[in-house]
Amino acid sequence: MFNEKLNVIILAAGKGSRMCSAVPKIMHYIGGKPMIAHLLDTVIQLKVKQIYVVYSSIHGSFVDKYNTQSINWIVQSNPFGTGHAVQQVLPLLSDDQDNIMILYADVPFIKVKTLKKLLSIKFDKKNAIGLLTATLSNPEGYGRIIRDHYGKVIKIIEDTDINQQQNVINEINTGVLVTSVHYLKRWLSKITNNNLQCEYYLTDIINIAWKEGYITNTVEPDSINEIQGINNKLQLAQIERLYQKRQTKKLSLAGVMFADINRFNLRGDLLHGQDVYIDTNVIVEGKVLLGNRVVISTGCILKDSVIGDDVKILPYTIIEDTKIDMNSVIGPFARLRSGNALEKFSQVGNFVEIKNTHFGQGSKVNHLSYIGDSDIGVTVNIGAGTITCNYDGMSKHRTKIGDNVFVGSDTQLVAPVIIGKNATIGAGTTVTQDVCEGETVISRVRQFVIKNKNK
Repeated sequence: MFNEKLNVIILAAGKGSRMCSAVPKIMHYIGGKPMIAHLLDTVIQLKVKQIYVVYSSIHGSFVDKYNTQSINWIVQSNPFGTGHAVQQVLPLLSDDQDNIMILYADVPFIKVKTLKKLLSIKFDKKNAIGLLTATLSNPEGYGRIIRDHYGKVIKIIEDTDINQQQNVINEINTGVLVTSVHYLKRWLSKITNNNLQCEYYLTDIINIAWKEGYITNTVEPDSINEIQGINNKLQLAQIERLYQKRQTKKLSLAGVMFADINRFNLRGDLLHGQDVYIDTNVIVEGKVLLGNRVVISTGCILKDSVIGDDVKILPYTIIEDTKIDMNSVIGPFARLRSGNALEKFSQVGNFVEIKNTHFGQGSKVNHLSYIGDSDIGVTVNIGAGTITCNYDGMSKHRTKIGDNVFVGSDTQLVAPVIIGKNATIGAGTTVTQDVCEGETVISRVRQFVIKNKNK
């Protein structure tokens, strides 16, 4: 359902100095994409009116990718706190009847379900703010929720400003809140930077609202993991593990068998059939589709590829932008670079590299070869040490091999070249001219003996 009265502000302008990195904090990757992308994908599911991202530094290519009509990018050149960041958006919020939700780019895994729970809070003349809080056994680092003896929220104290008595409070502020544009504009005009950090805290509006007689209602997320923030590389690694655990749980319940759920990394999207088996230390990147009964052995990397039914990927094989048809066997230690299509019953063995090649049904290259920019027919046998010499220093050229061709070991095919059907290329041959159908070709230095003159 379209939330025509809801706008979202994502605060992403923090310096991230504790990351000890030249890369902006929100551009560090989790599960194969920047942390801010995870939050944006969640917010987009809410189908809100407008999304405003307040940032200080971010990669232009990322902005271009998410440069849609509903996402507005606003630079906060001088970050003076969360309240100041939100103030950068206020001139763009013209309809005071709209509601506004505040989120944080370094808290990337809050769920749609939780945000909808926050939005379900009823607003009226007294109930003016919805606030997401959580109860932690160790609240260190978080702002604390201060309530009166009736249980009403009266203010939030930042962790850097709390006293010893307040330090025992374990209800924390997640930073996520929703209110009306009308109230937000009024309250933000009243905040000051009278605190230890000399910053304008967005959280000060809670106390201002309470003093004016307005009520802040709170809800909590289903899982504490949803509101975990990222401030340093250790927390980034911990969030990565939580993310991967979530992915393997989902995939396992959908039927994928993992040798060890703690030794698998998904950095994209994985679609799969039935009875898929994935061994240890496998990495999946981009969009990968696995058919039924696919076996992925240990140490493999798959990226942006389609793997057909009953395919076996043997250990330490790297596959990128490749389509492999059913009943094929790939590896071990094979590398399939971009642009390949392998028909069913193909075999690619150890230390073979293939690029931009169409491989016909039942063809095989099992040892120590490079096949690039080629069209291989059906039931072709390519011997060990074969090289398609496809690059002349200026341009790439194609090699075409017809059906039922036998290519002997240690052969060089200098492209552009065509090998006709049923031809045989003898071992050690350098092919520089087209070979006609059914021909047998061999070019080999004559073997001769030099007698030892000392005997």
